[in-house]
Amino acid sequence: MSSTETLTAVAETLAWLDRAVIGLNLCPFARAVRVKGQIRCVASDARDPEALLDALCDEVRLLLSTDISLCETTLLVHPHVLGDFGDYNDFLDVAEATLESLGCDGVLQLASFHPDYQFAGTDADDVTNATNRSPYPTLHLLREASIDRAVAAFPEAADIYEVNLNTMESLGRSGWQDLREQCRRDAAGPATQVKT
Repeated sequence: MSSTETLTAVAETLAWLDRAVIGLNLCPFARAVRVKGQIRCVASDARDPEALLDALCDEVRLLLSTDISLCETTLLVHPHVLGDFGDYNDFLDVAEATLESLGCDGVLQLASFHPDYQFAGTDADDVTNATNRSPYPTLHLLREASIDRAVAAFPEAADIYEVNLNTMESLGRSGWQDLREQCRRDAAGPATQVKT
């Protein structure tokens, strides 16, 4: 992947993070981590699942060896592999097993985002799927300790899912498309800051 493609993938993902995840308050915990500059967002040039798994292992090791004050969480964007949501979903089982084999059970958690994300029992065009729709397929590594702290500070954490569904239904498909287009424009702008 060229450096321009890498920067575009990262910039658009960070624009989505700012406008959708934080801007729509889909994750109430994300704002503080973003403001502190503790989110690592990196694009992989992997072209097959095996190379992506290697990249994931590298990111796991890096996150575990980095002080939480410097990096609390990692977004691993992979634009060239697992574009099909079914294949991506199957890969998640392999990724979870790999985290366990690396001794990450109870230490790291994997969250998943994809341009075609679809929750079980929903239609592909259901706007509520957009809560997990990112510009590119993305694996999100979270520290369990960070999740525990965030949940303790946010007693209504169990309600986040329902609130997010209502947010997406209020936004509607056209509102979501407008937001996605704004993310593309943000990523193309000269002021985009990328932390890798």
